[in-house]
Amino acid sequence: MLIWTAKFSRKRAVAAVVLMGVVMAALIVLMGRSPEEPEISLPKLTTNEERVAYLQSLGWEVEPEPIETLQFLLPAELEEPYRSYNELQLSQGFDLAGCCGKQVSRCTYTVTNYPGRPDGVQANLYICEDTPVAGDVCSSGAKGFQEPLLRPEE
Repeated sequence: MLIWTAKFSRKRAVAAVVLMGVVMAALIVLMGRSPEEPEISLPKLTTNEERVAYLQSLGWEVEPEPIETLQFLLPAELEEPYRSYNELQLSQGFDLAGCCGKQVSRCTYTVTNYPGRPDGVQANLYICEDTPVAGDVCSSGAKGFQEPLLRPEE
């Protein structure tokens, strides 16, 4: 049997306990932090040509000039219908929440290559501070739909 003995003064014992407490607290704080998500860099879309090129990079062929361009002020808090529209946006990596209370532009383009639909399909691109913040592809009418900008599987 092996016995170890050590002689500590009261000051050293208290200092050792305090030091171990500080180390344990630091470990708890560091372990509780979640890793930061990498920031996705979205392109700057200052011109119509850049917007058209962006839609083409997503696989959409569109008419070069928008059907409609409008600007509106997004409310300070997302309420319906913006809240449910933002759920569609979150599924594709966009988030309107960062633009609450800011000026937003919506540019609508005619889509010419939607599978199975040669006409009647539009792409909406929402831009805040020259950055895309939302978008969808839609068609109105009896067989209307609204989908993310991400191109559907063919």
